[in-house]
Amino acid sequence: MARRTGSADLPLHGGRVPAWLAGRMATLGAIITEAIVHHYGRDAFLQRLSHPFWFQSFGAVMGMDWHSSGITTSVIGALKRGLKSREDELGIYVCGGRGRHSRKTPDELAVLGDRLGVDGAALTRTSRLVAKVDSAAVQDGFDLYLHGFFVTANGTWTVVQQGMNEASRQARRYHWHSLGLTSFVEAPHSAIDGKPRGDIINLTDQRAAPSRSAQLELLTMLGPDAIVREFAALGDDNGGPEQPLLPHLVMPAHHDVRASDVFTRRLHGTLAAAAEAGPRDFPDLLLTPGVGARTVQSLAMVAEVVHGAPYRFRDPARFSLAHGGKDRHPYPVPLAVYDETIRVIKSALCKARLGRDEEMQALKRLDDQARRLEAEAEGPSFDAFVAAERAASPARGGRSVFGWEAENAAAATGADRRR
Repeated sequence: MARRTGSADLPLHGGRVPAWLAGRMATLGAIITEAIVHHYGRDAFLQRLSHPFWFQSFGAVMGMDWHSSGITTSVIGALKRGLKSREDELGIYVCGGRGRHSRKTPDELAVLGDRLGVDGAALTRTSRLVAKVDSAAVQDGFDLYLHGFFVTANGTWTVVQQGMNEASRQARRYHWHSLGLTSFVEAPHSAIDGKPRGDIINLTDQRAAPSRSAQLELLTMLGPDAIVREFAALGDDNGGPEQPLLPHLVMPAHHDVRASDVFTRRLHGTLAAAAEAGPRDFPDLLLTPGVGARTVQSLAMVAEVVHGAPYRFRDPARFSLAHGGKDRHPYPVPLAVYDETIRVIKSALCKARLGRDEEMQALKRLDDQARRLEAEAEGPSFDAFVAAERAASPARGGRSVFGWEAENAAAATGADRRR
């Protein structure tokens, strides 16, 4: 049976993803998806989406805010756009989204069912059920505003939906996965992301089975008006098996990335693997002067997103060190590096489609090497690493929602001279 796998606290952030980043996120998200499908299959990709730690890391490696609620919207939107032209080839389809796109999910699933010859009505019912469970059966103070439905050609599905609590300025993300799901109303979640805040009503808890039965009995025997009178007579039911302790991901309120948010030894392993394995594995791919060596570092982090085991995503902030963040945290997005990362992986995937898998295996070796080296690797402190990235940002095409880093640096220099 699918079970809740963890929780996280996601600060609510406003704003939009700028067009220069949204297009790149769609491209990078699509090629990471294809790489996972190439190595492990499409069902494995949907399993990753249902894991809250991996999902957060996936968004961070694409240059989105590493900790905010906006990662959910931007990742679903990027995949919907990026996979659109490849969906039949990969057998992965993305429906729904935020707001009005969320409400179109049933219609999209019905059309998809007709196209693929699968039970569109069943998929539509599933979409409505999971939304009802997370808005009615689980009453935790978060109002749903986003619903993303991922489905494969063979009927496997993952749902990622999110609610907000405006009073607390927090969001909660709910993950579902069809694998092993036997009930929509008894412990159905693969994960619920969001910091616990006081008592909630959770009728999907296994211990709530007597309560669900009692409600149906009351409704049948007494009618809805009588339920109000009987409500006071209902006692707490604390029976049934206890749920195990679950991993709890707390995304902090601070916007900047700090050393405490990152497992430094894993960062050092990535840097060491890039230095040792990169020149040997990528001599013909790294053709852009000045950014090749830095690109291998990003490739190593992307490779970990493709190949890493679940335990390796306990520090999603680390993956923001691949391509920075749109709000300049931990540093502006280095577009030259970002574009080179896309080019290298695209080249590897194109050759893999023709049966030449050497470059895809080279990317996998980067991840293997990083894990071997992290126990003994040494490197710069986190603060030194970020400082070096910020210093190099103008030369690497650094850009954020505040503009090009080169222009910002020139303006700052001019201001200094006028003082």
